[in-house]
Amino acid sequence: MNPDTMRTTPFRPVFRYTFTLTLMTLITAACTQTPETIKPTISDLTESVYASVSIQPEDLYFAYTTTSGILESVYIEEGDSVVAGQAIAKITTTNPRLNIENANLNVELARENYLGQSNQLTTITNEMEQVTEQLLLDSINYHRQKKLWRQNIGSKSTLENLELKYELGQKKLVGLKKRYRQAEIELDNQLKRSQNALKRAQSDLSDYIIKAKIDGQVYNLLKNEGELIHPQEPLAAIGKRKDFIIEMQIDEIDISKITLGQQTLISLDAYPGEVFEGRISKIYPQKENRTQTFKVEGEFTQAPKILYAGLSGEANIVYAQRSNVISIPRNYLINNELVKTTEGEQKVKLGISTMDRIEIISGIDTSTQILKP
Repeated sequence: MNPDTMRTTPFRPVFRYTFTLTLMTLITAACTQTPETIKPTISDLTESVYASVSIQPEDLYFAYTTTSGILESVYIEEGDSVVAGQAIAKITTTNPRLNIENANLNVELARENYLGQSNQLTTITNEMEQVTEQLLLDSINYHRQKKLWRQNIGSKSTLENLELKYELGQKKLVGLKKRYRQAEIELDNQLKRSQNALKRAQSDLSDYIIKAKIDGQVYNLLKNEGELIHPQEPLAAIGKRKDFIIEMQIDEIDISKITLGQQTLISLDAYPGEVFEGRISKIYPQKENRTQTFKVEGEFTQAPKILYAGLSGEANIVYAQRSNVISIPRNYLINNELVKTTEGEQKVKLGISTMDRIEIISGIDTSTQILKP
């Protein structure tokens, strides 16, 4: 072939025509594809609220101390059973024990002063007996002299002296009786104050003993012997051994749908493929700021054979159920109010819904052909 001829022959890129033809073929196929259509069906729908789940022991609480100190002894381990009132730990108690010993000594001293053989009241009583005997003698002397004076026997000064002595004896006896009553009250109060001081000292000692509040199990031990503990720091988490509650977190947009007694279907990560039943038992009225959710509690009506604190999972709280209703897949709905039919767009009235289907109350029926948007 002549080289000059080759240089003058125009170049035609064949691939341009091939690409154009392919694009036209795809457009034609798309335009001629038959739209996907379905008809509404009759089904049963159950509408529910989703919640995250955590399993916790019933009556779970943290055991705290009421005073700061060093943990001298810890009597429990994780998994141990405890009973209400059982001592679970002891804090170093040198000063409180000394206070109790001193308070005991004060009580014994106050009791001896009040009720002992040589107490102050006995001394006053003995003095009253002496004064009473002397008063009796003074009374006899005075009345005898008074009788003689009427007979003009004796002197007036003698009579007056005897009268004065008799009156002074009476006043002294009255004073001793008053002193006795005051001393009795004072000694009684002193004994009571010392007994109260002993009770306070014993109460202070009990502050150094941490006790269980309920019959249950130790789920978590947070401190060990020899560690410093303060009232703001928990020692242990204790709850019921066999009774558990279902803790659920509900989004605030759904909390208005929750009521006591609602059926709850629970799935736990520890039991894959199984569903357990429960019911709502408590609704907390305050939103938790940290999670921006509401806390709801439930109890099992059909529980697993074995439960552990902290198990997690999911729950569906049933709040609406309808049988034999017309429904369509949710993805066939347009703007939550329209469906596309072979006759054009049609407005529909909606009922309850699930994750994938929604109830149609009016607007279309089971004979209507609807197209997927």
